[in-house]
Amino acid sequence: MRNNGAAVGVTRRAAERLRAGHLWVYRSDVAGGGAGLAGGSLVTVVDGRGIALGTALYSDASEIALRLVAKEPGLGRLEYLEAVRERLEAALRLREVLALESTENNGSRLVFSEADGLPGIVADRYAGLVVVQLLTQGTAQQDMRALLTEVLAEQSWVETVVERPDARVRELEKLEAAAEGALFSREAFAEAKLKTIFTINGVRFHFDAGSGQKTGAFLDQRLNYAAAARWVRGRALDVCTYQGGFALHLARVCERVTGVDASRAALEVADRNLELNPGLPAKVDWVEADAFELLREWEAAGERFDTIVLDPPAFAKSKRAAEGAIRGYKELNLRAIKMLAPGGTLVTCSCSHHVGMEEFLGVVRDASADAGRRVQVLEMRGAAPDHPAVLTLPETSYLKCLICRVG
Repeated sequence: MRNNGAAVGVTRRAAERLRAGHLWVYRSDVAGGGAGLAGGSLVTVVDGRGIALGTALYSDASEIALRLVAKEPGLGRLEYLEAVRERLEAALRLREVLALESTENNGSRLVFSEADGLPGIVADRYAGLVVVQLLTQGTAQQDMRALLTEVLAEQSWVETVVERPDARVRELEKLEAAAEGALFSREAFAEAKLKTIFTINGVRFHFDAGSGQKTGAFLDQRLNYAAAARWVRGRALDVCTYQGGFALHLARVCERVTGVDASRAALEVADRNLELNPGLPAKVDWVEADAFELLREWEAAGERFDTIVLDPPAFAKSKRAAEGAIRGYKELNLRAIKMLAPGGTLVTCSCSHHVGMEEFLGVVRDASADAGRRVQVLEMRGAAPDHPAVLTLPETSYLKCLICRVG
């Protein structure tokens, strides 16, 4: 079944971006058409000369008005769903190739939206529980839920599939609330499987599909957790620890670890995660505080650490916010560098895709100059490979992690 023949024109700038491999068209680059179209419709995208560029999902609410889903024009809903099935199966095969399943790791990203050719779809695995997010008007539909559930249920390890909407995206896209309960469960009572325990690098974590940030833990940091633990020692500080990801990995090799977060609920989960991992050699404590205020206070008081991790939330959620984000990153890094003992380790991260690696390196460079300390970059890292980056989609290369030695 083809689409209804609706076509939406785009500016020359947007057409060039699509031809170069990007998948988004912002509302400001829509040059014609779209009036009266229902949100979630499939439309043919055309340039100023009327040449078709492919088929896209249309949103009547988001600033991203068009998300290209195929280079072929005129794709209908049934054809689109068949393409989704093929790409979903390919995404799952890639995760099998990555061989993430083991006693050390059973938490991973299964589907990474545009990076897997599936705009508006994210799926994360926590042991036998899969959490799905449908983030656009064109994907948050019953036929898509049924398709995803069918394909995921074919995986022998899947016990439960649950949809978990992103509240902010739901508001921006004007999406209806998702149905309560699980989309799929091998058990008679799905509610019993909405909580689980999963493992990253041999460290055990609680997961509750009904609470927390994003779809749960920060799975993209998996290899960075392990890398950081190879360099650290002594007394460690994990700033913006959330549910203890870095802190618990550091506790394997450090003498004392302090995790800081502004969220009491997150720290309560971090403490439960600590209890899941008895025998860690470090003494671990948690501090509920604003990171900026606490670092200013401790730096003024002369506190010193052998290791400091900075893993704040995204400061720049839009290009306009990038300048303010850079100021925030610089302040955190400046305080941390000043508080590190000579020869100490700084692990500093940014998940703002609007702040690129070169800009982030500049932040740390400027902070080191202001602190009068020599900073050696030992490793430049990104997200784990189950969060693949696509060269023509810079938004997929969002996570930066620098491991540095401070002289």
